[in-house]
Amino acid sequence: MDEELKKLVAVFRFGVIADFVDGTTLSRGETKTLMREKCDRMWRIPGSGRTRLSKSVIKEWVVRYKRSGNKLEALYPQGRSDRGKTRAIDDDTASGLIKLREELPAITLPTLLREAKDRKIILPGREVAYSTLYRFLTAKGLADRSDSAPRDRRKFEAEQPNELCQSDVMHGPMVLVDGKQKKTYLIGFIDDMTRLIPHAEFYHHERLECFLDAFRKALLMRGLPKKLYVDNGPAFRSHHLEHICASLGIQLIHAKPYQPEGKGKIERWHRTVREGFLATLKPTDLAGLNEQFSDWLAGYHERPHSGTGVSPIKRFTQNIECVRPAPKDMEDHFRKPAKRTVAKDRTFTIQGRMYEAPVDLVKKQIRLLYHEHDPARVEMRLGEKTYGFAKIVDLHVNCRVKRETSPSDSEAKEKYKSGNLFTKKAHKEGGA
Repeated sequence: MDEELKKLVAVFRFGVIADFVDGTTLSRGETKTLMREKCDRMWRIPGSGRTRLSKSVIKEWVVRYKRSGNKLEALYPQGRSDRGKTRAIDDDTASGLIKLREELPAITLPTLLREAKDRKIILPGREVAYSTLYRFLTAKGLADRSDSAPRDRRKFEAEQPNELCQSDVMHGPMVLVDGKQKKTYLIGFIDDMTRLIPHAEFYHHERLECFLDAFRKALLMRGLPKKLYVDNGPAFRSHHLEHICASLGIQLIHAKPYQPEGKGKIERWHRTVREGFLATLKPTDLAGLNEQFSDWLAGYHERPHSGTGVSPIKRFTQNIECVRPAPKDMEDHFRKPAKRTVAKDRTFTIQGRMYEAPVDLVKKQIRLLYHEHDPARVEMRLGEKTYGFAKIVDLHVNCRVKRETSPSDSEAKEKYKSGNLFTKKAHKEGGA
Protein backbone atom coordinates (compact mmCIF):
# COMPACT_ATOMS: atom_id res chain seq x y z
CA MET A 1 0.00 0.00 0.00
CA ASP A 2 1.48 3.37 -1.04
CA GLU A 3 1.83 6.32 1.31
CA GLU A 4 -1.01 8.32 -0.26
CA LEU A 5 -3.50 5.49 0.22
CA LYS A 6 -2.28 4.97 3.81
CA LYS A 7 -2.95 8.65 4.49
CA LEU A 8 -6.48 8.36 3.05
CA VAL A 9 -7.17 5.32 5.22
CA ALA A 10 -5.92 7.15 8.34
CA VAL A 11 -8.13 10.16 7.61
CA PHE A 12 -11.13 7.85 7.09
CA ARG A 13 -10.43 6.02 10.39
CA PHE A 14 -10.23 9.32 12.27
CA GLY A 15 -13.63 10.27 10.88
CA VAL A 16 -15.06 7.02 12.26
CA ILE A 17 -13.62 7.37 15.79
CA ALA A 18 -13.83 11.17 16.16
CA ASP A 19 -16.93 10.93 18.34
CA PHE A 20 -14.99 8.82 20.87
CA VAL A 21 -11.78 10.89 21.01
CA ASP A 22 -12.93 14.54 20.81
CA GLY A 23 -12.92 15.00 24.58
CA THR A 24 -16.70 14.69 25.02
CA THR A 25 -17.71 12.59 28.04
CA LEU A 26 -20.18 9.89 26.97
CA SER A 27 -22.27 7.69 29.22
CA ARG A 28 -22.15 3.93 28.80
CA GLY A 29 -25.53 4.01 27.06
CA GLU A 30 -24.47 6.80 24.69
CA THR A 31 -21.26 4.98 23.84
CA LYS A 32 -23.14 1.75 23.17
CA THR A 33 -25.73 3.48 20.96
CA LEU A 34 -23.06 5.37 19.01
CA MET A 35 -21.03 2.21 18.47
CA ARG A 36 -24.09 0.31 17.25
CA GLU A 37 -24.89 3.09 14.76
CA LYS A 38 -21.36 2.98 13.36
CA CYS A 39 -21.44 -0.81 13.03
CA ASP A 40 -24.84 -0.74 11.29
CA ARG A 41 -23.84 2.00 8.84
CA MET A 42 -22.53 1.35 5.33
CA TRP A 43 -19.14 3.01 4.75
CA ARG A 44 -17.07 3.86 1.71
CA ILE A 45 -13.69 2.51 2.90
CA PRO A 46 -10.57 3.65 0.95
CA GLY A 47 -8.73 0.77 -0.70
CA SER A 48 -11.34 -1.80 0.34
CA GLY A 49 -14.50 -3.28 -1.08
CA ARG A 50 -16.00 -3.70 2.38
CA THR A 51 -18.78 -1.42 3.54
CA ARG A 52 -19.15 -2.42 7.22
CA LEU A 53 -17.00 -2.07 10.33
CA SER A 54 -16.95 -4.30 13.38
CA LYS A 55 -17.02 -3.14 16.99
CA SER A 56 -13.60 -4.67 17.72
CA VAL A 57 -11.98 -2.85 14.78
CA ILE A 58 -13.36 0.54 15.85
CA LYS A 59 -12.22 -0.05 19.45
CA GLU A 60 -8.74 -0.96 18.24
CA TRP A 61 -8.47 2.34 16.29
CA VAL A 62 -9.58 4.32 19.36
CA VAL A 63 -6.94 2.65 21.54
CA ARG A 64 -4.16 3.18 18.99
CA TYR A 65 -5.07 6.85 18.52
CA LYS A 66 -5.21 7.61 22.27
CA ARG A 67 -1.98 5.71 23.08
CA SER A 68 -0.11 7.71 20.42
CA GLY A 69 -1.07 11.03 22.01
CA ASN A 70 -3.76 11.74 19.40
CA LYS A 71 -1.47 11.42 16.37
CA LEU A 72 -3.01 10.76 12.97
CA GLU A 73 -0.05 8.54 12.05
CA ALA A 74 -1.23 5.95 14.59
CA LEU A 75 -4.20 5.19 12.34
CA TYR A 76 -2.06 4.27 9.34
CA PRO A 77 -2.69 0.66 8.16
CA GLN A 78 -0.43 -2.02 9.59
CA GLY A 79 0.77 -5.17 7.90
CA ARG A 80 -1.38 -8.30 8.18
CA SER A 81 -0.13 -11.16 10.30
CA ASP A 82 -1.57 -13.79 7.92
CA ARG A 83 0.05 -12.42 4.77
CA GLY A 84 0.86 -15.21 2.32
CA LYS A 85 -1.90 -17.56 3.44
CA THR A 86 -4.50 -18.56 0.87
CA ARG A 87 -8.13 -19.17 1.69
CA ALA A 88 -11.00 -19.38 -0.78
CA ILE A 89 -13.15 -17.06 1.30
CA ASP A 90 -11.32 -15.34 4.15
CA ASP A 91 -13.01 -13.34 6.91
CA ASP A 92 -12.89 -9.99 5.11
CA THR A 93 -14.23 -11.49 1.87
CA ALA A 94 -16.96 -13.33 3.74
CA SER A 95 -18.08 -10.15 5.48
CA GLY A 96 -18.08 -8.27 2.18
CA LEU A 97 -20.09 -10.95 0.40
CA ILE A 98 -22.71 -11.01 3.13
CA LYS A 99 -23.16 -7.26 3.04
CA LEU A 100 -23.29 -7.27 -0.76
CA ARG A 101 -26.01 -9.95 -0.69
CA GLU A 102 -27.98 -7.84 1.80
CA GLU A 103 -27.59 -4.81 -0.46
CA LEU A 104 -28.57 -6.70 -3.65
CA PRO A 105 -30.90 -9.52 -2.54
CA ALA A 106 -32.62 -10.02 -5.91
CA ILE A 107 -29.67 -10.54 -8.27
CA THR A 108 -28.50 -13.98 -9.40
CA LEU A 109 -25.40 -15.57 -7.91
CA PRO A 110 -23.32 -15.26 -11.14
CA THR A 111 -24.16 -11.55 -11.20
CA LEU A 112 -23.34 -11.30 -7.49
CA LEU A 113 -19.97 -12.93 -8.16
CA ARG A 114 -19.17 -10.44 -10.95
CA GLU A 115 -20.25 -7.50 -8.76
CA ALA A 116 -18.03 -8.74 -5.91
CA LYS A 117 -15.03 -8.80 -8.26
CA ASP A 118 -15.84 -5.35 -9.69
CA ARG A 119 -16.05 -3.87 -6.18
CA LYS A 120 -12.84 -5.72 -5.21
CA ILE A 121 -14.60 -7.59 -2.42
CA ILE A 122 -12.95 -10.55 -4.10
CA LEU A 123 -9.43 -9.25 -4.67
CA PRO A 124 -7.65 -9.61 -8.05
CA GLY A 125 -5.76 -12.86 -8.35
CA ARG A 126 -8.00 -14.69 -5.85
CA GLU A 127 -10.54 -17.05 -7.43
CA VAL A 128 -13.86 -17.96 -5.83
CA ALA A 129 -15.81 -20.60 -7.75
CA TYR A 130 -19.55 -20.33 -8.26
CA SER A 131 -20.05 -23.58 -6.32
CA THR A 132 -18.00 -22.21 -3.41
CA LEU A 133 -20.09 -19.05 -3.32
CA TYR A 134 -23.31 -21.08 -3.49
CA ARG A 135 -22.30 -23.31 -0.56
CA PHE A 136 -21.17 -20.33 1.47
CA LEU A 137 -24.41 -18.35 1.04
CA THR A 138 -26.55 -21.43 1.56
CA ALA A 139 -24.77 -22.18 4.85
CA LYS A 140 -25.52 -18.62 5.98
CA GLY A 141 -29.19 -19.11 5.20
CA LEU A 142 -29.47 -15.77 3.42
CA ALA A 143 -32.90 -14.80 2.06
CA ASP A 144 -34.16 -11.95 -0.06
CA ARG A 145 -34.66 -8.81 1.98
CA SER A 146 -35.94 -5.35 1.34
CA ASP A 147 -35.55 -2.17 3.34
CA SER A 148 -38.87 -0.40 3.13
CA ALA A 149 -38.97 0.99 6.67
CA PRO A 150 -39.39 4.78 6.93
CA ARG A 151 -36.37 6.81 8.02
CA ASP A 152 -36.33 8.22 11.53
CA ARG A 153 -35.93 11.98 11.07
CA ARG A 154 -35.83 14.27 14.08
CA LYS A 155 -34.93 17.86 14.77
CA PHE A 156 -31.71 18.33 16.67
CA GLU A 157 -29.47 21.04 18.11
CA ALA A 158 -25.90 20.90 19.35
CA GLU A 159 -25.40 21.45 23.08
CA GLN A 160 -22.35 23.74 22.84
CA PRO A 161 -20.87 26.34 20.47
CA ASN A 162 -18.55 24.85 17.85
CA GLU A 163 -19.78 21.35 18.59
CA LEU A 164 -21.22 21.16 15.07
CA CYS A 165 -20.75 23.49 12.13
CA GLN A 166 -22.72 23.23 8.88
CA SER A 167 -21.50 24.53 5.54
CA ASP A 168 -22.99 24.86 2.08
CA VAL A 169 -22.85 26.96 -1.08
CA MET A 170 -25.66 29.26 -2.24
CA HIS A 171 -26.01 30.71 -5.74
CA GLY A 172 -25.56 34.47 -5.44
CA PRO A 173 -26.39 37.49 -7.61
CA MET A 174 -24.73 38.66 -10.81
CA VAL A 175 -22.11 41.39 -10.40
CA LEU A 176 -20.10 43.55 -12.77
CA VAL A 177 -16.66 42.32 -13.87
CA ASP A 178 -14.92 44.33 -16.61
CA GLY A 179 -18.24 45.69 -17.77
CA LYS A 180 -19.88 42.25 -17.92
CA GLN A 181 -22.22 40.41 -15.55
CA LYS A 182 -20.67 37.44 -13.73
CA LYS A 183 -22.25 34.94 -11.36
CA THR A 184 -21.34 34.72 -7.66
CA TYR A 185 -21.53 32.01 -5.02
CA LEU A 186 -21.96 32.45 -1.26
CA ILE A 187 -19.80 30.04 0.77
CA GLY A 188 -20.86 30.15 4.39
CA PHE A 189 -20.67 28.35 7.74
CA ILE A 190 -23.22 28.30 10.56
CA ASP A 191 -22.79 27.16 14.16
CA ASP A 192 -25.54 24.67 14.91
CA MET A 193 -26.23 25.72 18.51
CA THR A 194 -26.00 29.52 18.30
CA ARG A 195 -26.84 30.14 14.58
CA LEU A 196 -23.75 32.36 14.49
CA ILE A 197 -21.98 32.65 11.13
CA PRO A 198 -18.22 32.11 11.69
CA HIS A 199 -17.60 33.36 8.17
CA ALA A 200 -19.44 33.78 4.89
CA GLU A 201 -18.23 35.38 1.68
CA PHE A 202 -19.20 35.68 -1.98
CA TYR A 203 -16.83 34.25 -4.61
CA HIS A 204 -16.87 33.97 -8.39
CA HIS A 205 -16.41 30.20 -8.15
CA GLU A 206 -17.44 27.35 -5.86
CA ARG A 207 -14.19 25.44 -6.35
CA LEU A 208 -12.19 23.88 -3.52
CA GLU A 209 -9.71 26.75 -3.24
CA CYS A 210 -12.59 29.18 -2.58
CA PHE A 211 -14.10 26.89 0.04
CA LEU A 212 -10.74 26.45 1.79
CA ASP A 213 -10.21 30.22 1.85
CA ALA A 214 -13.60 30.71 3.54
CA PHE A 215 -12.98 27.76 5.89
CA ARG A 216 -9.61 29.14 7.00
CA LYS A 217 -11.16 32.55 7.73
CA ALA A 218 -13.98 30.91 9.70
CA LEU A 219 -11.52 29.02 11.91
CA LEU A 220 -9.43 32.12 12.54
CA MET A 221 -12.52 34.15 13.40
CA ARG A 222 -14.44 31.74 15.67
CA GLY A 223 -12.19 28.79 16.52
CA LEU A 224 -12.25 25.07 15.67
CA PRO A 225 -15.50 23.07 15.53
CA LYS A 226 -15.61 19.45 16.66
CA LYS A 227 -17.59 18.42 13.58
CA LEU A 228 -18.02 19.94 10.12
CA TYR A 229 -21.13 18.89 8.17
CA VAL A 230 -20.85 19.51 4.41
CA ASP A 231 -22.45 18.57 1.12
CA ASN A 232 -21.57 15.42 -0.81
CA GLY A 233 -20.23 17.28 -3.86
CA PRO A 234 -16.78 16.69 -5.43
CA ALA A 235 -15.20 19.78 -3.81
CA PHE A 236 -16.21 18.57 -0.34
CA ARG A 237 -14.89 15.05 -1.07
CA SER A 238 -11.40 16.44 -1.57
CA HIS A 239 -8.57 14.49 0.09
CA HIS A 240 -6.93 17.83 0.86
CA LEU A 241 -9.98 18.95 2.88
CA GLU A 242 -10.18 15.59 4.65
CA HIS A 243 -6.52 15.81 5.67
CA ILE A 244 -6.88 19.41 6.90
CA CYS A 245 -9.81 18.46 9.12
CA ALA A 246 -8.12 15.33 10.47
CA SER A 247 -4.89 17.19 11.28
CA LEU A 248 -6.91 19.82 13.21
CA GLY A 249 -9.00 17.21 15.06
CA ILE A 250 -12.21 18.10 13.18
CA GLN A 251 -14.58 15.31 12.19
CA LEU A 252 -15.69 15.79 8.57
CA ILE A 253 -19.23 14.55 7.89
CA HIS A 254 -20.80 14.39 4.42
CA ALA A 255 -24.52 14.66 3.83
CA LYS A 256 -26.13 11.60 2.29
CA PRO A 257 -26.96 12.05 -1.40
CA TYR A 258 -30.48 13.37 -2.07
CA GLN A 259 -31.08 13.93 1.65
CA PRO A 260 -30.63 17.66 2.36
CA GLU A 261 -32.50 17.53 5.68
CA GLY A 262 -29.27 17.38 7.70
CA LYS A 263 -28.27 20.85 6.45
CA GLY A 264 -31.58 22.38 7.45
CA LYS A 265 -30.14 25.24 9.52
CA ILE A 266 -27.85 26.61 6.84
CA GLU A 267 -30.52 26.09 4.19
CA ARG A 268 -32.85 28.18 6.39
CA TRP A 269 -30.14 30.84 6.76
CA HIS A 270 -29.79 30.97 2.96
CA ARG A 271 -33.48 31.84 2.82
CA THR A 272 -32.85 34.64 5.33
CA VAL A 273 -30.03 35.95 3.12
CA ARG A 274 -32.26 35.95 0.04
CA GLU A 275 -35.16 37.64 1.78
CA GLY A 276 -33.26 39.99 4.07
CA PHE A 277 -30.13 40.91 2.10
CA LEU A 278 -30.44 40.15 -1.61
CA ALA A 279 -33.90 41.73 -1.80
CA THR A 280 -32.40 45.14 -0.97
CA LEU A 281 -29.00 44.73 -2.67
CA LYS A 282 -27.70 47.63 -4.76
CA PRO A 283 -25.90 46.85 -8.06
CA THR A 284 -22.17 46.52 -7.47
CA ASP A 285 -19.00 44.50 -8.09
CA LEU A 286 -17.68 41.58 -6.01
CA ALA A 287 -15.83 43.77 -3.50
CA GLY A 288 -18.87 46.00 -3.04
CA LEU A 289 -21.12 42.95 -2.68
CA ASN A 290 -19.01 41.54 0.16
CA GLU A 291 -18.78 44.95 1.83
CA GLN A 292 -22.58 45.32 1.86
CA PHE A 293 -22.94 41.71 3.01
CA SER A 294 -20.50 42.22 5.91
CA ASP A 295 -22.59 45.15 7.19
CA TRP A 296 -25.79 43.11 6.93
CA LEU A 297 -24.19 40.11 8.68
CA ALA A 298 -23.14 42.29 11.64
CA GLY A 299 -26.80 43.24 12.11
CA TYR A 300 -27.90 39.60 11.78
CA HIS A 301 -25.60 38.61 14.65
CA GLU A 302 -27.06 41.26 16.95
CA ARG A 303 -30.75 40.49 16.36
CA PRO A 304 -32.58 37.82 18.40
CA HIS A 305 -32.88 34.62 16.37
CA SER A 306 -36.41 33.28 15.83
CA GLY A 307 -35.30 29.73 16.63
CA THR A 308 -33.46 30.46 19.88
CA GLY A 309 -34.90 33.77 21.10
CA VAL A 310 -31.33 35.03 21.68
CA SER A 311 -28.98 36.86 19.32
CA PRO A 312 -26.35 34.56 17.76
CA ILE A 313 -23.40 36.58 19.10
CA LYS A 314 -24.81 36.64 22.66
CA ARG A 315 -25.49 32.90 22.69
CA PHE A 316 -22.01 32.21 21.34
CA THR A 317 -20.15 34.41 23.83
CA GLN A 318 -22.16 33.08 26.78
CA ASN A 319 -20.45 29.73 26.23
CA ILE A 320 -17.11 31.01 24.96
CA GLU A 321 -15.16 28.70 27.31
CA CYS A 322 -16.22 25.75 25.12
CA VAL A 323 -14.53 27.18 22.02
CA ARG A 324 -11.18 25.79 20.85
CA PRO A 325 -9.07 28.62 19.43
CA ALA A 326 -7.25 28.15 16.16
CA PRO A 327 -3.61 27.05 16.66
CA LYS A 328 -0.79 29.47 15.93
CA ASP A 329 0.48 27.25 13.13
CA MET A 330 -2.93 26.82 11.52
CA GLU A 331 -1.73 28.12 8.16
CA ASP A 332 0.61 25.12 8.02
CA HIS A 333 -2.35 22.75 8.32
CA PHE A 334 -3.74 24.16 5.05
CA ARG A 335 -0.62 23.40 3.04
CA LYS A 336 -0.91 20.81 0.29
CA PRO A 337 1.28 17.72 0.65
CA ALA A 338 3.21 16.25 -2.26
CA LYS A 339 6.08 13.83 -2.87
CA ARG A 340 8.98 14.18 -5.26
CA THR A 341 12.25 12.36 -5.91
CA VAL A 342 15.22 14.72 -6.11
CA ALA A 343 17.15 14.30 -9.37
CA LYS A 344 20.93 13.95 -9.70
CA ASP A 345 21.20 17.66 -10.49
CA ARG A 346 19.46 18.40 -7.13
CA THR A 347 16.23 19.57 -8.77
CA PHE A 348 12.57 18.67 -8.58
CA THR A 349 9.50 20.19 -10.18
CA ILE A 350 6.15 21.15 -8.69
CA GLN A 351 3.38 23.33 -10.15
CA GLY A 352 5.45 23.76 -13.31
CA ARG A 353 8.36 25.33 -11.40
CA MET A 354 11.81 23.86 -10.93
CA TYR A 355 13.26 23.91 -7.43
CA GLU A 356 16.67 23.15 -5.97
CA ALA A 357 17.27 20.87 -2.98
CA PRO A 358 20.38 20.36 -0.80
CA VAL A 359 22.92 17.85 -2.10
CA ASP A 360 22.09 15.52 0.83
CA LEU A 361 18.63 14.87 -0.70
CA VAL A 362 19.83 13.72 -4.14
CA LYS A 363 18.02 10.53 -5.31
CA LYS A 364 15.80 10.57 -2.22
CA GLN A 365 12.02 10.85 -2.14
CA ILE A 366 11.07 13.87 -0.08
CA ARG A 367 7.77 15.20 1.25
CA LEU A 368 6.76 18.72 0.26
CA LEU A 369 4.36 21.07 2.02
CA TYR A 370 3.28 24.17 0.15
CA HIS A 371 0.60 26.75 -0.62
CA GLU A 372 -0.35 27.04 -4.28
CA HIS A 373 -0.41 30.83 -4.01
CA ASP A 374 3.05 31.09 -2.42
CA PRO A 375 5.68 29.43 -4.69
CA ALA A 376 8.57 30.84 -2.61
CA ARG A 377 7.65 28.75 0.45
CA VAL A 378 7.89 25.07 -0.46
CA GLU A 379 9.10 23.19 2.61
CA MET A 380 11.20 20.04 2.15
CA ARG A 381 10.99 17.15 4.64
CA LEU A 382 12.62 13.76 4.89
CA GLY A 383 11.09 11.71 7.67
CA GLU A 384 10.65 14.01 10.66
CA LYS A 385 13.51 16.33 9.63
CA THR A 386 12.85 19.59 7.78
CA TYR A 387 15.30 20.97 5.23
CA GLY A 388 13.74 24.42 5.07
CA PHE A 389 12.32 26.06 1.96
CA ALA A 390 13.44 25.05 -1.51
CA LYS A 391 14.97 27.65 -3.83
CA ILE A 392 13.47 28.32 -7.24
CA VAL A 393 16.12 27.44 -9.81
CA ASP A 394 17.81 30.33 -11.62
CA LEU A 395 19.81 28.74 -14.45
CA HIS A 396 21.85 31.88 -15.12
CA VAL A 397 22.92 32.24 -11.49
CA ASN A 398 23.78 28.52 -11.30
CA CYS A 399 26.38 29.03 -14.05
CA ARG A 400 28.45 31.10 -11.62
CA VAL A 401 27.79 29.21 -8.37
CA LYS A 402 30.40 26.86 -6.90
CA ARG A 403 28.96 23.38 -6.48
CA GLU A 404 28.45 21.89 -3.03
CA THR A 405 30.69 18.96 -2.20
CA SER A 406 29.01 15.66 -1.51
CA PRO A 407 30.39 13.31 1.21
CA SER A 408 31.79 10.96 -1.44
CA ASP A 409 33.55 13.82 -3.22
CA SER A 410 35.09 14.94 0.06
CA GLU A 411 36.47 11.48 0.75
CA ALA A 412 37.98 11.22 -2.70
CA LYS A 413 39.57 14.66 -2.38
CA GLU A 414 41.04 13.79 1.02
CA LYS A 415 42.53 10.55 -0.32
CA TYR A 416 44.07 12.41 -3.21
CA LYS A 417 45.63 15.01 -0.88
CA SER A 418 47.05 12.35 1.44
CA GLY A 419 48.68 10.32 -1.34
CA ASN A 420 52.44 10.22 -1.90
CA LEU A 421 52.52 10.33 -5.69
CA PHE A 422 52.59 14.10 -6.09
CA THR A 423 53.92 15.27 -2.71
CA LYS A 424 57.18 17.27 -2.61
CA LYS A 425 58.81 14.53 -0.56
CA ALA A 426 57.93 11.87 -3.09
CA HIS A 427 59.15 14.07 -5.92
CA LYS A 428 62.53 14.56 -4.26
CA GLU A 429 62.87 10.88 -3.49
CA GLY A 430 61.97 10.06 -7.02
CA GLY A 431 64.59 12.41 -8.35
CA ALA A 432 67.33 11.23 -5.99
